[in-house]
Amino acid sequence: MAYSRRASSQQPRVIIVGNPNSGKSSIFNEITGGLQEVSNYPGVTVEKKIGFFIHEEKRIRVEDLPGLYSLTPYTDEEIITRDEILSPDVSLIVNVVDSLNLERNLYLTIQIMELGKPFIIALNMTDIALKRGVIIDDKKLSQILNVPVVKTVGNKGEGIDELKTIIFSYVNNQKVLIPKHVTYGHEVDTIVEQISELLTDKLPAPEKDKTRWYAIKILEKDFKLLDEIKNKVSDSLEFGKNIEKAIQEMEQHENEDSGVIIAQRRYGFASGAIRECVTYTGEAKQNITDQIDNIICNRVAGPIILLGVISSLFYIVFKTTQEWKWIPFPNQWLSPVELFEKFFENFALLFSFFEKDYPAIHSLISDGIISGVGAVLSFIPLIFVLFFLLSALEDTGYVARIAFILDRIMRMFGLQGRSILALLISGGIGAGGCAVPGVLATRTLQERKDKIITMLVIPFMSCGAKLPVYALLIGAFFQHHRTLIMLTLWALSWIIALISAFILNRFIIRGEQTPFVLELPPYHMPVFKSVLRHAWGRTWMYIRKAGTLILAVNIIMWALIYIPLSSLGTTQNIKEHGIEYSIAGILGKTIEPITKHIGFDWKVNIALFGGMAAKEVIVGTLGTVYHMETSNTNEKDSLSVNLYRQPEWYPLRAFTLMIFVMLYAPCIATLVTIGRETGTIRIPVFSFFFSTTVAFIVSLIVFHIGHLLSLGT
Repeated sequence: MAYSRRASSQQPRVIIVGNPNSGKSSIFNEITGGLQEVSNYPGVTVEKKIGFFIHEEKRIRVEDLPGLYSLTPYTDEEIITRDEILSPDVSLIVNVVDSLNLERNLYLTIQIMELGKPFIIALNMTDIALKRGVIIDDKKLSQILNVPVVKTVGNKGEGIDELKTIIFSYVNNQKVLIPKHVTYGHEVDTIVEQISELLTDKLPAPEKDKTRWYAIKILEKDFKLLDEIKNKVSDSLEFGKNIEKAIQEMEQHENEDSGVIIAQRRYGFASGAIRECVTYTGEAKQNITDQIDNIICNRVAGPIILLGVISSLFYIVFKTTQEWKWIPFPNQWLSPVELFEKFFENFALLFSFFEKDYPAIHSLISDGIISGVGAVLSFIPLIFVLFFLLSALEDTGYVARIAFILDRIMRMFGLQGRSILALLISGGIGAGGCAVPGVLATRTLQERKDKIITMLVIPFMSCGAKLPVYALLIGAFFQHHRTLIMLTLWALSWIIALISAFILNRFIIRGEQTPFVLELPPYHMPVFKSVLRHAWGRTWMYIRKAGTLILAVNIIMWALIYIPLSSLGTTQNIKEHGIEYSIAGILGKTIEPITKHIGFDWKVNIALFGGMAAKEVIVGTLGTVYHMETSNTNEKDSLSVNLYRQPEWYPLRAFTLMIFVMLYAPCIATLVTIGRETGTIRIPVFSFFFSTTVAFIVSLIVFHIGHLLSLGT
């Protein structure tokens, strides 16, 4: 292998690139461990993942870039990745290659080779490839490409130490690897050289080292890059004519489009490399993944299995965290959620000495903070178990199959195939997602129409923030039908999202559907360490949110509930007339003439106001309202028990509230993200009113049909 020294005083940068589903993020997580931070790239909402690892007492920075298939980008993520790869301050590229899809992955590898930049190949998922009878000679592949090749199993940490050692040796010794010079045959190479010479004469000095790569991209008809090059050359008109002449000459000789020619030559190079370094054991057989997919992705069996998986998910979550009392406590056994409720009940008693002399401070601590935030934090066990199961499900590869199963249905309602991924991220699997990353995931949609429609229906998914509301009301009124109620809510969220998408596509936002190719990764056994880390990371985000945003909003809501309007005098009026005469009470009563038609009184309205900031606040606000109402009594039960004992509460009302919470106005973070992604305030404003209108109409139908049929009344 050929090396050259390079002198540089700047901080070395190591970037990880690869195709989507190549295991790139697993490699990044194993290399960096817990030393990671997430921010956004300047000017866009695409996440930037930065991590560090320490080797021989040297701290090395590593960046995980969004996945891409080619250096001809279309989406924001792909453009960012290409720009980072082209950046002159990149010291080393780690190219993660999927061993099971070697030819397709090597297409990107060859484009990196065309740049002449130093890089290492992490040959990932080699364990699965070996099980399927695919044997890759990594040393031979290294010789062919003239770059180091390391066999890895990202989700098990295999090969990571070797990868770290190689990264360290390049960064520490300031050595640059020169990959093999890629050739595409005499005729193509001749045209490439002609364009390269033309570019060398016309481009500014800093760009001259990329002339060959620019020439190849021009022949590939990367029009975005061609426009950028024309802005850099001195005589763009003459340059354009010479380029057209060169392309025409090659197309006439090859009798094929120049872009197709370049793609064929790259795949030809990849195929040649595979013939040299890959062997297959035994006869060609249908692998286990295909055998499973024949059942999992079957038109009839697939949806039935999906229903069973989601039902099992909800069953396990509720049984282990709310129903089964398996934790010992003095004189009784408690469920994990009950244990947390007991903790906050006893914690509130520590501040009872404030009640006599400082009633306002006592109310703030007891009612506003502990009862409010405590009601949210009591569901930590439920949140953790749900995230753990969802992470395990994602690790198996089944989530991609859910997208495949639902794709046919979604197309009937006018949603683009890639919209599935955004909806699943937002909570479409089962109340475990978040609308914000779901909105960000719409960057993969090329048509603006598809993006907007998907953004508008994403808030209908049952995100993790809504789960505490569901758990609270199901625990109070549907203890014997937890799984059935959650399954019904999950199904309703999809039905309403699809119907809304159909209406938007048919009557409001029109356009053509774009094609969608979905990649199905191989099945994996979930790796416990990876699943546990992922579940805890998402649970910690929930806890951190409860300790910041939810705490702040609950304190504001407590103030609005505790402080009376000036016309009513002092806070003593709250005790005499009830909290309905507080500022929040008056606000709640103002819209009660509307919400009474769906069974909500002013107390529920107060909680819904708070829920506009974050849906978890609904639980906290209900906890504050009902804890303050019972502050003069001896009843200090959990919020679920408290609601169950209230005469105005009954199952139909609780179910209607769950539906309304599922559908009404997106939280502030989601609306802000929609505004940033669309570049206009009109779409988030429309989203707010559209979602709330849909929520009211559906709740109205459910509430009155329920009363008509005497269901849950």
